[in-house]
Amino acid sequence: MRAIDTVLFDLDDTLHDDTTAYRSAARAVAETIAPQRGIDPSALVDAYEVEAMRFWSELASEHLAQSIEVERERMWLAALRAVGIDDRELARTAADGYVRARSGALTLAPGSLDVLTALRERGCKLGLVTNGFAATHHDKIDRLGLRERMDAFFLADEVGMVKPDPELFRHACRVLGSEPARTAMVGDRYARDVVGAHEAGLFTVLLDVHAIPIPAGGVRPDAVVTAIAEVLEVLPLAATTGSRPAASGQP
Repeated sequence: MRAIDTVLFDLDDTLHDDTTAYRSAARAVAETIAPQRGIDPSALVDAYEVEAMRFWSELASEHLAQSIEVERERMWLAALRAVGIDDRELARTAADGYVRARSGALTLAPGSLDVLTALRERGCKLGLVTNGFAATHHDKIDRLGLRERMDAFFLADEVGMVKPDPELFRHACRVLGSEPARTAMVGDRYARDVVGAHEAGLFTVLLDVHAIPIPAGGVRPDAVVTAIAEVLEVLPLAATTGSRPAASGQP
């Protein structure tokens, strides 16, 4: 029997509804641009989503040297070109507007705060493991009120590793003073959050909000939930060691 005393969380679409936030931000940008250029805002939103999904799904450690600001501008330029507009200055304006709009749309997913509070009251150490970039995600962490609720933050470009690299999960365990056998990983992406954490020896919890089938023959998560509030029900937590004060840290 495992006895979990450390829990790692993904951020986007796990502790907060990033899909809704980025789509609403992209829509706000598109509805500003569309009337000026005579294009369908929905087509521009769809084109941007295609570019964003491609970038994040293909993200690897060799991409970490490039700034997210440059990548965001590139994604918007590709989206604009997809709807017939080749304007780099407009892409830069769209990228800036997108970041502002998305920042205003950030909210914790229902149940996230309760889960983090309950785990801390049980004496668990908490970490955030994300493929996000420091330039945007530290601001996101602060806006969501997570800074004081986690013990350490592992952002891709700061640690030089990208999920599902098993070494990233082992690194997080070492920094938090835990071991893989005593640590759980909770995330919404099977390939990113479950596969690598499983290989590193962690207890894995898949937050199944995308309804993406697990590949035939793929490793099974140790638990599957459909809402973050259900996480407490599936974690084999160690005996209560008493609450600890919140303490943020950097790897």
